[in-house]
Amino acid sequence: MGQTKKQNIIPKEQAVFWMDKDGTWHNEHGKLEHPKIIKYFNQSIQKDDQGYFLCQTLNDVEEKVYFPYEDTAVFVVDLIKKDAGIELTLNTLDTITLDPGSLYIKEDALFMETDAHLVKFTQKALAQMTPFLIDTSQGLVFKLGQIQAVIREK
Repeated sequence: MGQTKKQNIIPKEQAVFWMDKDGTWHNEHGKLEHPKIIKYFNQSIQKDDQGYFLCQTLNDVEEKVYFPYEDTAVFVVDLIKKDAGIELTLNTLDTITLDPGSLYIKEDALFMETDAHLVKFTQKALAQMTPFLIDTSQGLVFKLGQIQAVIREK
C-alpha cells in the first residue's frame, strides 16, 4: 500500500497572512513586498469546500493554510488579445478565456464568474480592458468584433 501523507491544516483564524480586496498580501508587519514570495504565494493558491488556502509539501507533510481574503483570492493580472477573443492571466499563473456574459460590476470593480472561481480584475487589467468597453444608454458594454455584451451591475 502507498504511504499516506500527513496533513497539517491551519484554519484561516490562525493564519499569519491575508489578502486584501486588491489581491495584495499582508502580514502583521504590513504589505508583503518581496516579488518571489508574492509569486510563490499566488502560485500556491488552491480552493476546496472550506475556502482558499496555500498548499505546500515539506518532507512528507502537506501543509494547508487557509487565509482570510476579501471578495476573492483570484485576480486577473494581465490580458492578451487573441484571434478567438481575450485570454486572461490570473495571479495563480493560470490562464482562462474571457467570457463577456459572465462579467459584472460591483462597487466600481469588474468581476467575472467562472465555474471554479469568482475572478476580480486588478487596476492594471481593468485599464487593459478599456479599449473594449463602451458607455451606452444601456450601461457599460463589452465589445470585441461581433461580440457585444452589456455588463450588469450587482
